[in-house]
Amino acid sequence: MKFFNGFSLEGEEKFFNGILVDTDMCVAGFSYGAQKAFEYAFASKERIDRLILISPAFFQTQKPSFIKAQLRYFEADKEGYIDRFLQNVAYPSCTDLYPHLRLGTKEELETLLTYTWDKEKFKSLLHKGITIEIFLGSKDKIIDANAAFSFFSPLASTYLIKDAGHLLKG
Repeated sequence: MKFFNGFSLEGEEKFFNGILVDTDMCVAGFSYGAQKAFEYAFASKERIDRLILISPAFFQTQKPSFIKAQLRYFEADKEGYIDRFLQNVAYPSCTDLYPHLRLGTKEELETLLTYTWDKEKFKSLLHKGITIEIFLGSKDKIIDANAAFSFFSPLASTYLIKDAGHLLKG
C-alpha cells in the first residue's frame, strides 16, 4: 500500500489499521495526504484497485479570509500553531501525536488550504475501476465534516463516523 501522510505528520497510518488495505494496489492518505493520494491515483499509470481517503482536508467552502488568517497564525507562531493543530487533529481523543510530528511548511499549509477537489477527477478514477472510500469523523475540529460529507457522498462511498474526530477516534 502507498500511504500519504497528513500535514506535519509521519507514521500516523498505524492509527488506521482497521480501514487500510495492505495490498500493492491500494493508495491511501490522511488529511493533507488524502489530497496527495487523490492526485497520485489520478496521475498514475499503474494499476490501483482502491483509493482510501481518511479525513480529507476539505477547505474549499471556506472564505479567503479564513485561509489568510490560518497562514498568518502559522507564520506568527509556528510552534503554537502546530501545537493547537495537533490537539485539534486528536480531538476528541487524547492521542499524543508528537511522536509523529514532522514540521510542515507554510507552502504545504497553503497548498492544503487552497486545494479544490475536482468532481471530474472522481468520475475519471471511478471510470478506471478504482473503488474510492472516504472516511470522515462527525466531531472533526479541522474540517467541516458535514460540508465534506455533502460534497463527497454523491461521488464515492463516504462514511461519517459518529463521535469521531479528524483522527477517526472518539
